[in-house]
Amino acid sequence: MKKILLTLSVAAMLGMGMTSCNNQPQKNDTQDSSTKGSIADSQADMKIAYVEVDSIMSQYQYWKDVMKLMQGKEANIQKTLQGKQQSLQQAAASFQQGIQSNKFSRDEAQQIQANLQMQAQEGDQLQQRLSNEYQKEVSKYNQALSDSIHHFLAEYNKDKKFTLILAKQGDNILYANNALDITDQVVAGLNKRYKGMGNKK
Repeated sequence: MKKILLTLSVAAMLGMGMTSCNNQPQKNDTQDSSTKGSIADSQADMKIAYVEVDSIMSQYQYWKDVMKLMQGKEANIQKTLQGKQQSLQQAAASFQQGIQSNKFSRDEAQQIQANLQMQAQEGDQLQQRLSNEYQKEVSKYNQALSDSIHHFLAEYNKDKKFTLILAKQGDNILYANNALDITDQVVAGLNKRYKGMGNKK
């Protein structure tokens, strides 16, 4: 079974903007000076901040708890599947030895072989089922993480009144003044809220 990593999609984090400026007129050569002036004034009034996504992933206690929980579940899945695989391998090896020593009749050999094939199919089905269940849990926790961040920022921004809060991950933002970084405040606020909820996932 392939190892499944818990991740928060960048696309989801990029949706953290509290207010969009998509309704602003697009700049073009036919705009008169008064329109251009109004756009410049509007842009000058914008209040922007950003949050480092990697810091949230590494410092938000909720996510650290989720990672620990899911890593334990993944280890249990791996253990279960490995046990099934080893059992099947041992049965197959025993069958092969029996064939070489003429231990089975033709009908017995065919029946045992059919049984081994059925066990292999059941093992594949078990792996698929456990993988699907794991993926559903991953999706659930990813959504809960995104929701908790959005809800916190909605409350946080009532006083701060940012026009836009961006998610910064890697080089997806070409340049940002460090003065716009509110990551520490957001992480502290998220952890305080999570602790106040009794660490419920």
